[in-house]
Amino acid sequence: MHTVTIILVLVLTVVLCGFVARTRWVRLPLPLVQIAGGTGLALFGMQLPLDPEIFFLLFIPPLLFLDGWRIPKGAFFSDARSILMLAIGLVLFTVLGMGFFIDWLIPSVPLAVAFALGAILSPTDPVAVSAIAAGNPIPPRLMHILEGESLLNDASGLVCFTFAVAAMMTGGFSIGAASLSFLREAGGGILIGLAISWGVGLANKWLVSKVGEEPGLQILISILIPFAAYLGAEQIHGSGILAAATAGVSMHYADLIGRPLAATRTQRKAVWDTVQLLLNGVIFVMLGAQLPASIGNLQAASAEVGAGSAWKLPLYVVAITVGLTFMRFLWVFISMKLTLFKQNKKDRLAGNQQGKDGKQLVRPSLRLLLVASFAGVRGALTLAGILTLPLFLPDGTRFPARDLVIFLAMGVILLSLVLASITLPLLTKGLVFAPPARRSSEERNARSAAAEAAIVRLEKVCAGISTEGKQQVVTEAANRLIEAYRRRLAYGESSNDEAARMQELARTERALRLEALTAERDELFRRRISGELDDAIHLRLLREIDLLEATLEE
Repeated sequence: MHTVTIILVLVLTVVLCGFVARTRWVRLPLPLVQIAGGTGLALFGMQLPLDPEIFFLLFIPPLLFLDGWRIPKGAFFSDARSILMLAIGLVLFTVLGMGFFIDWLIPSVPLAVAFALGAILSPTDPVAVSAIAAGNPIPPRLMHILEGESLLNDASGLVCFTFAVAAMMTGGFSIGAASLSFLREAGGGILIGLAISWGVGLANKWLVSKVGEEPGLQILISILIPFAAYLGAEQIHGSGILAAATAGVSMHYADLIGRPLAATRTQRKAVWDTVQLLLNGVIFVMLGAQLPASIGNLQAASAEVGAGSAWKLPLYVVAITVGLTFMRFLWVFISMKLTLFKQNKKDRLAGNQQGKDGKQLVRPSLRLLLVASFAGVRGALTLAGILTLPLFLPDGTRFPARDLVIFLAMGVILLSLVLASITLPLLTKGLVFAPPARRSSEERNARSAAAEAAIVRLEKVCAGISTEGKQQVVTEAANRLIEAYRRRLAYGESSNDEAARMQELARTERALRLEALTAERDELFRRRISGELDDAIHLRLLREIDLLEATLEE
């Protein structure tokens, strides 16, 4: 099948799966629906030839870049210890533990290949978790920790995977050499990621100051940055994975300096939402498309490793999944004791029943530990990584147990998705997790400060106009805006009852404005259909209404 046709079919499958997952009679998470869609394509005879290197280049950099860009930076740094414990400590714990466990479980699999499988199974997928827990969302702070873990463990897991594969290819492994190589690759990747993001940001800011800002061009630049960071790091033998993630994190701060237009931010968010949906969807569809062939190769894979009956292989999947969940539960318990609840433990030892803020101490409940454990869903990155395994060793022989470890990785992805889809909605229902400190007060103070700054700016604008006719119009418009800002300030400073009443009035006014805009839009469509309104005028007026409605979105 032609490449263009394959791409179009994949995109169409992602779209159809998205609609199916939103129907009332399908209560499956979107990733599972997409996997089923891919399996259906394969059963109907569609072949999806994959070039591992191209697959890795097209899918991994933009996903890592977007994770780094969108992760809440305040939550990321405030819970940095917890995140690092999971993203680095848990990855190394998983690689070592699962490597030896897989080697014991399937003795014919070389130890280096077992470590490679353990490494590629260590990264988690927060997109899959979010889709699964959509009905009963994971508490925000815990979700931020999981997002931060995923951002960093993607990089650390893939680096460990690369070292394990290299050990299999070369036949040797040195901890000292691997450590130096890791530092060199990690340092090079981080530096390249920072250099690309900031260099492009500064150059873009200079160009915009000379010729103006075009949202479409800004979107294209943001899409090119992760690929530039990844390829640049690979050229100097650094970690392209870390480069893409670092570029995403630093992109947030480059935006703070460059201050893109509102239209750029709005359109860019929509484009990247689409890119994320498409890339994740295609990966899961491709996973489903590989399943029939993998199941068909079970007997050959079983014979290759001397496992006897092919039905032992699904049992291996179950055993590996149980082992991963148990190791994650154990490590999460340790990390929570050492980080999130360290202060509470000190207070208990001192005989206090309350923390420094005067609130009742919170102990890590079993539910919370189980949520964090079952949230370790494997997904897009695991599939993308395992498919990059080389076909042959340097001497020309087949890479040992390649078909088997690909099947095991796919099986673990599927089983972890199914387990999470069953357990997370039950475990997260009604679960309360402590919010980050000062979050509500920071938001209230920021809103007040922004409103006061707007009032001062409007008063200066009015004072700086000398033309009498124009000053009258501007002053009248400014007074309306100033009054609206003063009402906003009053909401935060009034009593609780009055603030609630004013907020209810604001919500009611917003609902009425939306209803009025809907009526305007319906009338414009009616006039366009009847031929009373020119198409160009209709589009311009419709755009104005859309922008007004966007300002009313909560």
